[in-house]
Amino acid sequence: MISSNKIGVQLIVEECVAHGMKHVVCSPGSRNAPFVIAFDEHPEINCYVVHDERSAAFFAMGMAQQLNEPVGIVCTSGSASLNYYPAIAEAFYQCIPLVVITADRPIEWVNQGDGQTIVQKDVFKNHIRYSCQFSEKINSEDEKWYLQREIAIAFSEGNSVWKGPIHFNVALNEPLYGTSEIEVSKTRKIELVRGFFQFNSAQAIELTNALNVPKIMVICGQLNPDKVLLEQLKLFAEDTAVVVLVENTSNLVDMRFIHCIDRTLNSISDEELRDFAPDLLITIGGAVVSKKIKAYLRKYSPSEHWKVGHEFPYMDTYQCLTKSFQTDATSFFREINTLNNDKNTSNYGSDWKQRDFIIQDKMADFFRQVEFSDLKAFETILDYLPEMSHLHMANSSVVRYCQLFDPIKSIQYWSNRGTSGIDGSSSTACGASIIKKDDLHLLITGDVSFLYDSNAFWNQYLQPNLRIVLINNGGGGIFKIIPGPASSNQLEKYFEAKHTMDAESISKAFNLEYLFADSTQLIEDQMEAFFSYDETGRPKLLEINTSTSDNHHKLEEFFQRMK
Repeated sequence: MISSNKIGVQLIVEECVAHGMKHVVCSPGSRNAPFVIAFDEHPEINCYVVHDERSAAFFAMGMAQQLNEPVGIVCTSGSASLNYYPAIAEAFYQCIPLVVITADRPIEWVNQGDGQTIVQKDVFKNHIRYSCQFSEKINSEDEKWYLQREIAIAFSEGNSVWKGPIHFNVALNEPLYGTSEIEVSKTRKIELVRGFFQFNSAQAIELTNALNVPKIMVICGQLNPDKVLLEQLKLFAEDTAVVVLVENTSNLVDMRFIHCIDRTLNSISDEELRDFAPDLLITIGGAVVSKKIKAYLRKYSPSEHWKVGHEFPYMDTYQCLTKSFQTDATSFFREINTLNNDKNTSNYGSDWKQRDFIIQDKMADFFRQVEFSDLKAFETILDYLPEMSHLHMANSSVVRYCQLFDPIKSIQYWSNRGTSGIDGSSSTACGASIIKKDDLHLLITGDVSFLYDSNAFWNQYLQPNLRIVLINNGGGGIFKIIPGPASSNQLEKYFEAKHTMDAESISKAFNLEYLFADSTQLIEDQMEAFFSYDETGRPKLLEINTSTSDNHHKLEEFFQRMK
C-alpha cells in the first residue's frame, strides 16, 4: 500500500482506521500534504475536499452526526486550524466524535517569524475531549508505543459513552510530499469498560420514596432518534403525576408528551404558574431551546432535580441540581420503571396536556386568518414536508419558530444547539445529506445565517436530496423577538443589521436551482416542484421574502391568541 513516507503519519492514519474512522474531510494546504496523501491512498478511507476550513469542519460534523461515529478533518498549519474552532466547540457541546488533525511547523520555529506558524499545541483545550502533540519522527519502539497508546486513549475518551472532538497536532518537516510502499502495522486499542447500570437495594428504596410526589416533570433536550428510549418514556408517562416535555430536537414523539414547550407554557396564567411547577425534575439529553422553561424553573425551583447522562454531569441549567446519574437515559428509565412504587393519583400530567389540546384548537383558527409573514411561511412549509425526511433547522429565529409547531413522527430533526451559533448550519446539513443519500434533507435557514455560511455550497459533493428554504426578512429578525434590542436606538443598524441582498446570484454561483416566493400562494404553487427530483440532479433553494411583513408583531399576536 502507498502512503506518506513519514512513519508518524503512517501510524496515526492506521490507528484512526483501526478505531472506526472511515471518512476524512481535507482542506487544501501544503503542510498537511503527508496526511492528505496517506488518507487518500488508504483503501478504507473516503476523502472529501472542502476548501474553507470553517465550512469543512461543520461539513464533517454533519457526517459524524448522522453516522454517530468518528469523522476526521485535516488542515494545514497556522490560522487554518483556528477556522475549525466554531465546529469543534459545537461538536464538544453536542457530543459528536470529530477527529481534528492539524499539521504544524516544527516546534523550534514557533514564534520565530516563520510563515503560517502560530502556537497550535492545545489550541482547542477548552473544548476538546483529548489532545495529543506528536512529531513525525519515530525513532524507537518506545516512541511508537507512546504514539499508539495516546491515540487509543484519545479515541476511548472521544468515542465512548461521552463522545466529543479529539485533537492530534503533528509537527511536520519538509519535504512533505514523499511516498513509500508500506505494510500495515499492528494497531492498538484501549477499551474503557463500564459496569451495567442497576440500582442497589438502598438506592431503590430512596428513589421509590423520591418518586412518590404529585408532580414529576421530565424535560428532554437534544437527542438522536431512539425508539427504545421512547418506549421507556411512554411507560414512565403512564403515571398521571408525570409530564414529559420535549422539543422537536428531542426526536421523541408521543401523544402523551408536551411537544411545544413555549406554546403550552404561554397558556398558563401568572396565578397558575406555581401550581404547574414540578416537585421533581428529571432532565435528559443536550441543550434545550426554550428560554421560557429555563426562566420558569429557575424561579419556581423543584425540590429535586435529577440529571441523567454521562455528559457534563454537573451541568446545573435550572440552578437546582441534586443528583446526577452517569448512565444513559434508556438504562435509567428502564430501572425506574421496574421500581415497585405505587402510581400517583394526581392529574399533573393531564393538567399540562389539557392546555396543549386547547392550544392546538386555537392554532387552527389562528392560521386560517393570519396574514403572510415569517410565521405563516413556517406553517406552510412544515405542512408540505414529505414523510421520512430530515429537517435541519438553522439557529436564531428559525429554530424558535419551528418549536411552535407539533413535530411529525416520521421526521428526524437536527440543529446546531451545542453553542447555538449561526455559523455552520448550512455546512452541517450538506455533510449530513451525503451520509443519508436516500433521504430528503430540508434545511430551513434565515438570511443572515445563509449569507454567513454561503461557502457551505462551495464543494463538489452537493446532493440532489438537499433542499434549502431561505426565509429572507431583510436582517436579523431575532433581535425584534428577544427582549432588549427592540427598544434600542441601535436596533436596525447594529443588531438587526438590515440588508437588501438576495440569494439568486449565490444560487447561480454554486449551481443551486433557484425558486422565489413572497406570498403564501406562491409558496404552495411551488411545493410539488420544490420537493420533487428532476433530471438536473441539483439541490434546490426556495427563497421566501418576508421583508415587507410585520413579522415580530405577528409572532406577538400568536402568543396573545394562545393565552
